[in-house]
Amino acid sequence: MSKNIILLGAPGAGKGTQAVRIASRYGIPHISTGDIFRKNIREGTPVGLKAKEYIDGGKLVPDEVTIALVDDRLKESDCVKGWLLDGFPRTTAQAEALDKIATVTTVVNVDVDLDKLAGRITSRRVCPDCGGSYSTLTHKSDDCACGSKLIQRDDDKEETVKSRLNVYATSTAPLIEYYRKKGVLKTANGNKGIDEVAAEIARILDNQL
Repeated sequence: MSKNIILLGAPGAGKGTQAVRIASRYGIPHISTGDIFRKNIREGTPVGLKAKEYIDGGKLVPDEVTIALVDDRLKESDCVKGWLLDGFPRTTAQAEALDKIATVTTVVNVDVDLDKLAGRITSRRVCPDCGGSYSTLTHKSDDCACGSKLIQRDDDKEETVKSRLNVYATSTAPLIEYYRKKGVLKTANGNKGIDEVAAEIARILDNQL
């Protein structure tokens, strides 16, 4: 059976870090809509330029654009044995659209106290070259391990973060109830350390898959 996994959680919950570990553990591709959009933005494609307007403002990219990109990605050959979606779906409308093109095996919600997230997000720095992610709370250098200079993404700045968390609360949080009703939702405590969260998610998925 295909391992079709969705990772849910508010911005800054650590989904990206955990997604890499999950994908490696189960040998499935980590599909991040954020990465797909950023690739299109870097390449200056029409969809990338349009997406940038929304992302920079802390708003969701329109469903028809996102769904089309995800549909194309899930049809690629490396998704035959399963996939991990990170950053999609973000609304119940997107979840309903996904149900029409794929069967979801397990949904893991990385649950973090929202009042802790703003500081976590605004402290994040990323590498524009290798994609590495760091926190200024623990990483005191401006350099990535690969040697490139770290940057702060526009959507990680304070005003944009407030908008992103508001969007999450109104549009994305209802997905938790959507997948709970379908009987595929599991919850991991994202307030713990990275390794502890990873271990909890591994236990959840080992029992499900």
